[in-house]
Amino acid sequence: MELNVYFFTILIALVAIYKMDLFAAFLNLRSLAEPLPPEFQDVFTGEDYEKSQEYTRAKTVFGIVESTFSSGLFLVFWFAGGFGWLDQWVRSLASNEVGRGVLLISAIGLGGILSSLPFEIYRTFVLEERFGFNRTSVKTFLSDQIKSLLLSATLGLPVFALIVWLFVRWELAWLHAFLLVTAGSLILAYVAPKWLLPIFYKFTPMEDGELKKAIDDLAARCGFPLAGIHVMDGSKRSTKANAFFTGFGNTKRIALFDTLIQHHSVPELVAVLAHEIGHYKRGHILQSMLAGIAESALSFFLLGFFLRNEGLFHAFGVRETSVFMSLILFGILFTPLNRVSSILRGIWSRKNEFEADAYAASVTGHPGDLVTALKKLTRENLGNLTPHPFHVFLNDSHPPVHRRITALRAG
Repeated sequence: MELNVYFFTILIALVAIYKMDLFAAFLNLRSLAEPLPPEFQDVFTGEDYEKSQEYTRAKTVFGIVESTFSSGLFLVFWFAGGFGWLDQWVRSLASNEVGRGVLLISAIGLGGILSSLPFEIYRTFVLEERFGFNRTSVKTFLSDQIKSLLLSATLGLPVFALIVWLFVRWELAWLHAFLLVTAGSLILAYVAPKWLLPIFYKFTPMEDGELKKAIDDLAARCGFPLAGIHVMDGSKRSTKANAFFTGFGNTKRIALFDTLIQHHSVPELVAVLAHEIGHYKRGHILQSMLAGIAESALSFFLLGFFLRNEGLFHAFGVRETSVFMSLILFGILFTPLNRVSSILRGIWSRKNEFEADAYAASVTGHPGDLVTALKKLTRENLGNLTPHPFHVFLNDSHPPVHRRITALRAG
């Protein structure tokens, strides 16, 4: 391992990101001392608020422990020469770059799964169970893990292998790889609602009735090309509630968690779905897709400059350069830029949430329905009513609920 500019740049960046996240977590914990905001006193009891604060506190402490463990594990693996050992191991088992690349990403992926599995088990069966959210059986948990692993292998390994092959064989490989990943992402967005999500969840067409008629009327009023309305069996895994729409073209569908339907009135559900439609009507889905494509293009373009970079390889104790290891090491080098990108996406996403709220209030003509729905969702999901602004800035895709309600009331 060589203590060069790459070594110190990556180490300083990783430590800085960890400390920044830790500081934000502590600020968020301090904000829990705030009293129950008056706006929520019609929905939250004192007991509800105390429980939501305790849930935020427990999640935050758990997140600190998990982050500390994962960061420490990475540094130990790095400083102990793990990357050099891994490079030699895959070279001893495969004779070409593609085969070595598949072995490498499989080993790293499996290591990540095994190291995170105890935290997933604790989160599901201890933390979520403690606060009354968990409904996941051991059988369902194991089934989800196996399905996720098989899907990742089936979809991810061939793509990674093809990317390695492109960089080995082609000029302007970064452009070809970018086009490959972009095409794959678009295909995945098309097929996922119809073929992949049902692997994990059961989607049942909504029966005719007051709610379905209200949603159909809303979609027609908004000019929303709706392919179907489905109820998702979210209660099989959690009591938490949500709604979303997925896909595009003739696969676009609205999905409501069964837990959402159980606890909300028809006007509130219509307001929630109007918000989701608002993302579509305001172009947020297309914007997000284009931003993702642009970010992917930048990543692959920069990768072209760092391919087989000896300084980067030596910083991780890898003696011989290769395409397959370049992809892994560049991903680590790119971590700080990814973090900046995440923060920018959060700022953009929070702005879009305000726009979708405004659209829902406008199209339904009853902003109070969305206000009530937001309050109930926050109570049912034990959301944090007083998040610290710095924590929101770093991590949150949605604005604090009190700010959304203030904006809705202001019109």
